[in-house]
Amino acid sequence: MRPPVRIGTRRSLLATTQAGTVAELIRTELGREVELVEVTTEGDQSQSAGTPLAVVGGTGVFVGALRDALLRGDVDVAVHSLKDLPTYPHEGIALAAVPTREDPRDAVVARDGLTLGELPVGSRVGTGSPRREAQLHALGLGLEIVGIRGNVDTRIGKVRSGEYDAVVLARAGLARIDRLDDATEVLDPLQMLPAPGQGALGIECRAADTELLDELARLEDPHTRASVEAERAVLATLEGGCSAPIGALAEVVEGDDGDEMWIRAVALSPDGMLSVRMSATGRPADAVGVGNRLASEMLADGAARLAAPQLDTDKRRHA
Repeated sequence: MRPPVRIGTRRSLLATTQAGTVAELIRTELGREVELVEVTTEGDQSQSAGTPLAVVGGTGVFVGALRDALLRGDVDVAVHSLKDLPTYPHEGIALAAVPTREDPRDAVVARDGLTLGELPVGSRVGTGSPRREAQLHALGLGLEIVGIRGNVDTRIGKVRSGEYDAVVLARAGLARIDRLDDATEVLDPLQMLPAPGQGALGIECRAADTELLDELARLEDPHTRASVEAERAVLATLEGGCSAPIGALAEVVEGDDGDEMWIRAVALSPDGMLSVRMSATGRPADAVGVGNRLASEMLADGAARLAAPQLDTDKRRHA
């Protein structure tokens, strides 16, 4: 009898729920038994201490411990929110599959059932994302944007207690833990573009574990993979991390001449006063190329100037 597939996961409700989703896919689609293994990450420790995510290191802060557990052989598979994965490869680890994506949009949880546009000027809106903060400023609603940490329940609790008038969260996270009824508005991407990869899960395993790698590939959704590859190519070319004010969203749609990809992206100054917004189309088979070309056009149009201060900080962190 084959041993169970050990799935590494962070300890939060959202992370274990996501890992459970992948576990069920492995059971039903691959016919394998599974075991969840909890791993504490630097991001979880800093979150408990209340340290802002951007200070800890942004992209990858929730990923390192899971990858270390993979390489040590403590687990066979790691499940991540794809938006948390750095865009550069990690030696010895392969992104085995990207399953079908949840709705990638951002959502608002506000007091009294209000939408963003209905909140009075000066209302306190919590977010831990510079991307969301910049785009909220760009809407020009006169809101006070306040940093926030903690899990989904903690953030919603701050609205219920009156400490915040609203918080902005990923709709996918709310849906996965059955809290979607708490959302008072789902934001149109024309108002707020999500983080590259938002709503998608990344399933990693050791690159040398070729048998498991081949099995996990059966969990892949090709349209989701193409979309997130294009978005992450934008991010990689702009050299931003999750703490840089960059949003991107790609979709694959059926066309008369086959599937076509459409992607739009934005880079903003931290105060949202300046931005570079562009879109592009191409073939899903050339997802990375489409994303790279779009980002290059954005750089030529001034995106480098907007992102430069954050990029310098990110480079020093990874040096």
